[in-house]
Amino acid sequence: MSAAKATSGNLFADDPAFQVTAQTISVLPPLPLAGPYDYLVPEGLSVAPGDFVEIPLGRQTQRGVVWGQAKGDVESSKLREIYGVLPTEPMADVTRRFVDWVSAYTMAPQGAVLRMAMSVPDALEAPKPIFRFTLNRDFDAASLRMTPPRKRVLEFLGTHPPMEQGDILRETGAGASVVKGLVEAGAVQRLMVTPPSPFDLPDLSIPRPDLSDEQTEAADALCARVEEGSFSCTLLDGITGSGKTEVYFEPIRAALAQGKQVVVLLPEIALSAQWLQRFRDRFGVEPALWHSEVGQARRRDTWRAVADGSARLVVGARSALFLPYHDLGLIVVDEEHEHAFKQEDGVIYHARDMAVTRAHLGGIPVVLASATPSLETLANVEAGRYQRVELGNRHGVAVLPSVEIIDIRSDKPERNRWITPTLKKRLVETFANGEQAMLFLNRRGYAPLTLCRACGHRFQCPNCTAWLVEHRAWGKLQCHHCGYQAKAPDTCPECGAEGKLAPCGPGVERLFEEAVETFPDIRIEVATSDNIMGPKAATELVRRVHNHEVDLLIGTQILAKGYHFPMLTLVGVVDADLGLAGGDLRAAERSYQLLTQVAGRAGRGDRPGTVILQTADPANRVIKAIAAGDRDAFNEVELSQRMTHGMPPHGRLAALIISGKKENEVDEAAWRIGRVAPRGDGLMVLGPAPAPLSLLRGRYRRRFLIRADKGVKMQALIHDWLSKVKTPGSVRIQVDIDPYSFM
Repeated sequence: MSAAKATSGNLFADDPAFQVTAQTISVLPPLPLAGPYDYLVPEGLSVAPGDFVEIPLGRQTQRGVVWGQAKGDVESSKLREIYGVLPTEPMADVTRRFVDWVSAYTMAPQGAVLRMAMSVPDALEAPKPIFRFTLNRDFDAASLRMTPPRKRVLEFLGTHPPMEQGDILRETGAGASVVKGLVEAGAVQRLMVTPPSPFDLPDLSIPRPDLSDEQTEAADALCARVEEGSFSCTLLDGITGSGKTEVYFEPIRAALAQGKQVVVLLPEIALSAQWLQRFRDRFGVEPALWHSEVGQARRRDTWRAVADGSARLVVGARSALFLPYHDLGLIVVDEEHEHAFKQEDGVIYHARDMAVTRAHLGGIPVVLASATPSLETLANVEAGRYQRVELGNRHGVAVLPSVEIIDIRSDKPERNRWITPTLKKRLVETFANGEQAMLFLNRRGYAPLTLCRACGHRFQCPNCTAWLVEHRAWGKLQCHHCGYQAKAPDTCPECGAEGKLAPCGPGVERLFEEAVETFPDIRIEVATSDNIMGPKAATELVRRVHNHEVDLLIGTQILAKGYHFPMLTLVGVVDADLGLAGGDLRAAERSYQLLTQVAGRAGRGDRPGTVILQTADPANRVIKAIAAGDRDAFNEVELSQRMTHGMPPHGRLAALIISGKKENEVDEAAWRIGRVAPRGDGLMVLGPAPAPLSLLRGRYRRRFLIRADKGVKMQALIHDWLSKVKTPGSVRIQVDIDPYSFM
């Protein structure tokens, strides 16, 4: 059990806004509970809001945060005492208010949101002390029996500051028993010191790189927001290759110069090797990284350093937003349009929107950067809620690539081939010029579907409503939703036919096979989340491409993540229609953003670039907008259509997902919920209906979709709706406010 803060004085005497009687408080544990519980404070123990405490909860010992005054719904005589206060920095008031806000907005339990801010339980323990040894200069060495090892240790410590034992042993060649004997004799003192922060301070004296006039103007505008020291939200709207990163490094520097902390959110931090190198070049240090690839010990150290303020700059995935910042001064959301910022499980939230809220609660600026801003962000700019800083030119001599459309209905690939004759010709020319090319196909594996040509059997996941994807390199069929795997069979399990199993459609592995046969003398690299799974793999990929050890890159959307390859001059999008079909509200917007980002990889150096889009629908407005380079026209049409149908950003959406292991229970619960669905002006409830993925990870799923006018209080409406229905504990109801996925 942790030691308590045994300090005297009145409870909460330093916080006039937080007065209690009978020394009772409310404590919120990081569990999916509706709210905090009341506890008594033992006599003589001082507790303040935000303190991390140990509490009895049922038969277990749990940890939580002092949240506020006791609610008073339980008599004091029935309350249990907290065990003690944990030796870590209290959670700041703004972080607690942020937890409350996110909980209310997402309709997730407060404790479930708090768990994201308390994601490293070990960090709440006192860090292990470090012991260093120094010479006791008041000791009379004449009374000591001297040996050569003792003499070496004493002479070494006499000319050096306090040192750790390992350093002393390494420098003197003495054994640990020698140091121990000198300490027992009194000749050497053992000092206990607090472990230093694992993060160095950024070097703000490094001169910034040369910026263009346009970049300088944008950077000065963003720095002015930092100097104002109040809430603002600014869209840094710059075309691909315009140098947005170097621009927003300037307000980061300004915030660091004020002694503030900064967090930068990246959609795929584990794959951002080039970005991290640019950061190191600009600030001379490694940032504190926060993502799923970071080990537990490093996460513990990072959490503590963020809480005590010694980690000045954090770079991370969406969860980095919930770290307990000591004094946050700036938030940057890079590639703010990315759908990776939407968390679909647990507490369902969009990190971009929560970043704006966190900045508002803390009274600090937030910068949203993108070459293809989301329609929600653009609507906020047009409404005057957000400001905008624009970069309309590529940095240096680079220019935007030209875009060509290939109609695959007339310029047909060979049978069971996917590269058209025109694209093949351009690839040959590119390689002949000593340049690099990229083929983009947003589909992992060898083929998205395998069927039997004898009986028509299709291989489907037993746990999900999804086809199994063939990964020929592994000899397996895999579900990309739940991870289920099966050995690729030789015969059809339905009819037993041999040699009749056929792959349908291409994945990147099949495209790689075609490229190897077509271009046997070039060096080809495949890049997907299957083989580029962390910082080391991403760094190695960047190194090989930069050193021109790769002629052709074949990959999925991870290649759209801001990579800068100066010799890459040709990008071929093998299937530009992929993602355009279906009933997804954001299908067109998402496809436009992805294809624009992919196209932006071409021609980023001093050689012009070309982008080729292979499509069976050249008249599609997404394809036409990319070819014309007319983002504003595309956004105008998309926003107009959203307005006509009252869809975001001109209306509000929410989804209810009812799921369970037993289909009949799920259907029964969905029917009951549907019977009492709300009705009214400016409101439409669709469902219940089977979700497109009606079986996911072994759970049957039914959905409601609620569309409402912007003035409707969606959370209150859903809360009142669900309060009228009782469902069995085996059925789960998830609420998704502002859904981005409709699967």
